[in-house]
Amino acid sequence: MKPLGWWLRHLHELLESSMGRILDDESLTRRHWQVLNTIALGAHTPEEVDTVMAPFVAAEGSMTPKIADLRERGWVAGNGELTAAGREAHARVEQRVNAFRTLAIDGIGDDDYRATIRTLERCAANLEAT
Repeated sequence: MKPLGWWLRHLHELLESSMGRILDDESLTRRHWQVLNTIALGAHTPEEVDTVMAPFVAAEGSMTPKIADLRERGWVAGNGELTAAGREAHARVEQRVNAFRTLAIDGIGDDDYRATIRTLERCAANLEAT
């Protein structure tokens, strides 16, 4: 049996590459989608986006360049909220992302999914305490 770290890394790579393919039609990366979704959920400043996306910021740096790209597309207004075009793009991409998420957990029951999430949360808590 392969160890937890191997499976986490393998799954991460599959999530990145698979999601990348579903976002290609919009010329988006997974981080673009996450930033767009974070803004749709109420973060309006680069600092708020970076706070919500802290694990990714720690690994990749501020999400400000992604926000700037979404502004250039006309999807994010100067006040940090989604424009009408941004709301349309978010809804369009969200449908694809939801279908992707459904595919990713196909055949996994609710109890197994919840147990997996609880296990991963516990592993993270164990390591954060060190």
